[in-house]
Amino acid sequence: MTPLIELANVTRTFRAFTALHDVTLSLPPGRVGLLGPNGAGKSTLLKILMGLIPPSSGTGRVLDQPLGGDGDAEGNWRLRRLIGFMPEADALVPGLTGVEYVGLAGELYGMPRRQAERRAHEVLSYLELEEARYRRVEEYSTGMKQRAKLAQALVHDPPVLLLDEPTSGLDPAGRDAMLRLVTRLGTEHGKSVVLSTHLLADVEAVCERVVILAGGRVRREGTVAELCARRRDRYRLRVQGDPDAFRQQLLARGVALLADDGGGEWRVAVPDGWANLSFFRLAEAHAVVIRSLVPDDETLEELFLRTVGS
Repeated sequence: MTPLIELANVTRTFRAFTALHDVTLSLPPGRVGLLGPNGAGKSTLLKILMGLIPPSSGTGRVLDQPLGGDGDAEGNWRLRRLIGFMPEADALVPGLTGVEYVGLAGELYGMPRRQAERRAHEVLSYLELEEARYRRVEEYSTGMKQRAKLAQALVHDPPVLLLDEPTSGLDPAGRDAMLRLVTRLGTEHGKSVVLSTHLLADVEAVCERVVILAGGRVRREGTVAELCARRRDRYRLRVQGDPDAFRQQLLARGVALLADDGGGEWRVAVPDGWANLSFFRLAEAHAVVIRSLVPDDETLEELFLRTVGS
């Protein structure tokens, strides 16, 4: 399988400032979350992947296509044909209708005008903007603008999508709809996705792998299951019955109650030397039934904070 992205010691400097330090990655095709605080180097990395700027040193490939560089117009062109980019900024052209805007993007990607227009109609219909395709883009709501930006990234049917904060400005319903769309593009249409965001929940909802950048360096890379630490001192409990006395006995034995949803779902931390059989013995003594007991492993948020600090 051809790797999605391969980078070897990629560094990018801007005069005295180094935005990326010796970034080395090998990512398989799929949905990848690019996480990092502001100034981590995410935007610089996306620009390098698109061939907009060359690395100062190091080498790399996207789907076996070498990264572009200064003076390599042909290489940059081939690279960008592989990629659909959805920027965080609006990047809309006032005065154009939705179908004109997406069709123009198709032409800029090298499609003949008639083909670009046909694809614009198809993509806007797929993204549920069919009824708004003849409206000017500046009249769109925030959610519609985000879909229009996604449409222009999809118009030339690229195998790779680079999405920069695709849920920015969306309300909860619009955010969920956008994340479902992105997931479906990966699972049903075979698109590889690099989702750059500071929202960990977006990555958890969409991505199979995660890359954490901080200070221009790769701090962690892998699947969430690989990276999140296995916890042997925390558990999730689901109990049935009157839990008050049971809870008090757990607290008296050094078990900390981390969360209680009020409906019998608990997160607890146990002391050193704790035997899980004690849960069941105490429950039986207080007429409580334990419906489930599972390890409570580290979350992506906890991994992120452990990696880059608060």
